[in-house]
Amino acid sequence: MSVVEQYARAHIVTDEEDPGAVPVVLRYDPDRDPRSVRIGLPGPHEWTFSRALLERGLRAPAGTGDVRVWPCGRVQAVVEFHGDHGVDVVQFDSKTLLRFLRRTYTAEPVRG
Repeated sequence: MSVVEQYARAHIVTDEEDPGAVPVVLRYDPDRDPRSVRIGLPGPHEWTFSRALLERGLRAPAGTGDVRVWPCGRVQAVVEFHGDHGVDVVQFDSKTLLRFLRRTYTAEPVRG
């Protein structure tokens, strides 16, 4: 198994009407970049950032610049993305992100 891809549901935090849970894709490709993970949001928005940042952010606020991650209560985590289109604030169940991280540590690069 090389690429880890996990489909999940998350809430985009907005001051408009709550759109409910939206589909997101969590990806890890050790052949492309073994230190990074990607999160694909609805539409053309995909973010690549440090796997270590995601891990640190599940325990305490972490990150500066384009991506920030922090725990939100006991069972949720928030990932905040800053880009040209504005800011996306996405709330996940922490267990979803933890499960994804565990899977990334068992993925092996393809040897060729």
